[in-house]
Amino acid sequence: MSKSGKNNGLVYSTDHGRMCPDCGRAVAECVCTTEESLPAGDGIVRIGRQTKGRKGKGVTVITGLPLKSSELKQLARQIKAKCGCGGTVKDATIEIQGDHRDKLIELLTAKGYTVKRAGG
Repeated sequence: MSKSGKNNGLVYSTDHGRMCPDCGRAVAECVCTTEESLPAGDGIVRIGRQTKGRKGKGVTVITGLPLKSSELKQLARQIKAKCGCGGTVKDATIEIQGDHRDKLIELLTAKGYTVKRAGG
């Protein structure tokens, strides 16, 4: 890194891994992160059930929530407590273990979201 703080095009370092092109620090220590934007959507929350890639185990997938990742994780925590099961947040979607579509439609409608059942 030069004295001006720029990294002169350094992309990867064996000491730190991936480097931020703007501030020159490791990506995990980057100080120039931009404000997270809300995901674009049509304003409708969709709740569906998927088994693909899960060896036949079903999960309830919630997509279309207009929330930042920290708010999405908080909502997922509330949903998991309400359903009494596990789950995760992946790529702006919430995955809840098991089939809890009816319960989640009631919960999210009570929170003021427009909810549709997706899939069969």
